[in-house]
Amino acid sequence: MALPLLQKNNFHPQRIKYFAIACLCLLSLLTSYATIQVAHAENSLEPYTHEDKSIDAPIGATSDSKPLKPPYFKRLFKRIFSRKSQPDICEIDHNDANLLVNPKLDNALIALDHLGFIDNSQPFYQANGEFVRYHPLGNIALTPRQRPLYQDQNTRPIWPLLRSQFQLDLDIKQKRLAQQLNWYKRHPKYLSRVLTRSTPYFHFVLSEIKKRNLPGELALLPIVESAYDPFAYSHGRASGMWQFIPGTGKAYGLKQNWWYDGRRDIAASTRAALDYLESLNKRFDGDWLHALAAYNSGGGTVNRAIRKNREKGLPTDFWSLKLPKETQAYVPKLLALSKIFAAPRQYDIALTHIPDTPQFATIELDSQIDMAQAASLADMSLAEIYRFNPGFNRWATDPEGPHKLLIPIGKSVAFQKKLKALPPEQKLTWRRYKIKNGDSLGLIAQRHHTTVRFLKDVNQLRSNRVIIGKILLIPSPSQSLKAYKLSATQRQLALQRRQPANTQKFVHRVKSGESFWTIARKYKVKTRQVAKWNGMAPKDTLRIGQKLTIWSKHRSLASAKTGPQVVRKINYRVRNGDSLARIAGKFNVSIAQLTQWNNLDRRRYLQPGQPLKLWVDITNVSI
Repeated sequence: MALPLLQKNNFHPQRIKYFAIACLCLLSLLTSYATIQVAHAENSLEPYTHEDKSIDAPIGATSDSKPLKPPYFKRLFKRIFSRKSQPDICEIDHNDANLLVNPKLDNALIALDHLGFIDNSQPFYQANGEFVRYHPLGNIALTPRQRPLYQDQNTRPIWPLLRSQFQLDLDIKQKRLAQQLNWYKRHPKYLSRVLTRSTPYFHFVLSEIKKRNLPGELALLPIVESAYDPFAYSHGRASGMWQFIPGTGKAYGLKQNWWYDGRRDIAASTRAALDYLESLNKRFDGDWLHALAAYNSGGGTVNRAIRKNREKGLPTDFWSLKLPKETQAYVPKLLALSKIFAAPRQYDIALTHIPDTPQFATIELDSQIDMAQAASLADMSLAEIYRFNPGFNRWATDPEGPHKLLIPIGKSVAFQKKLKALPPEQKLTWRRYKIKNGDSLGLIAQRHHTTVRFLKDVNQLRSNRVIIGKILLIPSPSQSLKAYKLSATQRQLALQRRQPANTQKFVHRVKSGESFWTIARKYKVKTRQVAKWNGMAPKDTLRIGQKLTIWSKHRSLASAKTGPQVVRKINYRVRNGDSLARIAGKFNVSIAQLTQWNNLDRRRYLQPGQPLKLWVDITNVSI
């Protein structure tokens, strides 16, 4: 039956006019949700790609949800936006912060994508820095693409590759997993900071994982371990991005000495960590959750938990094991991160853009080089070159290797050319030092920030014995030590300068027999605090004479510690059982000072009755 409006008796010009207006209004309402004004939020947000099927659903919907795709809409939009796309137009970012807080706008954008709008969109003209299109149904304005933060910002993001490597079961319903997932959802800024920090390293880590056909989820493990900070150092003496303790690091070939710590080396530590994870996975018969738990708490701990459950007739899967509290949260953290990275829009998370391209090249060296000289050749700041090469502890690379540097990919070719043209003698700054009365190789090495072994090698010395008046060649930093801000010494000094609120600073010189525990009790603070303030772990070895910074809220200690010094010369005769260390600790001086004041050879034993001269603060001795 025909509509009353269209019946013959009702066919009036005025009614036709109203009918046309009504149709236009209806059409306008149906398409009004397509009127969008999208601003690109930040270049660091992840661009949408059609291959990311997991993020196609609207917020709060399941992966099976699909927006409506009326065929007449598709034809309508193709007629209106029939011109070809241009790469210079700003792409629409499905993780844009504006979309995350506006689900209706986001769902409309998804619908337009399914209708082919994004592929067919083309502005009519440019005005006031914006691309603007006018048409009968409204207007759409897309702001031009901003300047990228990185040179390869416009490259494909790494996240599709990461998702393609995922192998673990993420459809697990566990309370511990839900708790960690909720925490990350509530702290998106934390993830943003971590991903920004990981940008130079993430592609390399994922590439190494892909080579071995390991689960892609392992690329997220450094987020759990260290927040992707290669300088991280824990109270358990674990260091680097993968948090190796000294013993495990050595077992997997990570060299550790005064010059260099392989646990912080990006390439070496990543390969060692993957070797370790592969061996744990093999040990636990391919169970990755057991292997990950063992990476955190040790294989023996997990084995014992499995054995106890078997004896009681209980399940032996990870979720059923009684493990340390930290380990019980460790594996759920990784799984929670994996779920978020698999479907970031589902959790209202915007992933920082990390390009799917190498970020650095490995440049081989033939000898030691000053880090400041290397930074100059690479046209980088000292801080930047340390961030790519955090394994080097000092002002120069290790004289015994590894002889290689990681250089940003865009600077590597120019660096190699300049390095080849650099004369070998200019890689380090050399000084001629005339040995004086009271000098020893140890004192000279300490004073010039090098090692005894290196001085002996450079000067072809067979023993530690030195001759007054002889000249030594000594390598020295080309800049002030303060310029090497990310060297081990400067990082420690920076930590010691961070004053907690309402505290007073005390400088404590370690004496013989003291430990973190005894020092902490003395200043009424916690053992871990003393270690943390000085960039150490509670189990680290203290040296006699070492200076520690203490921040205590008990200001009453100040009167006892900060009074005026009363320095006096003391004549001391060596007693039975005395040693340089014992005497230095007794008078709160260093062994180096004792040997210098008395022109002692540290290889020779002290003799009872031997006279010694000391200059000490008599208000701060422990006789």
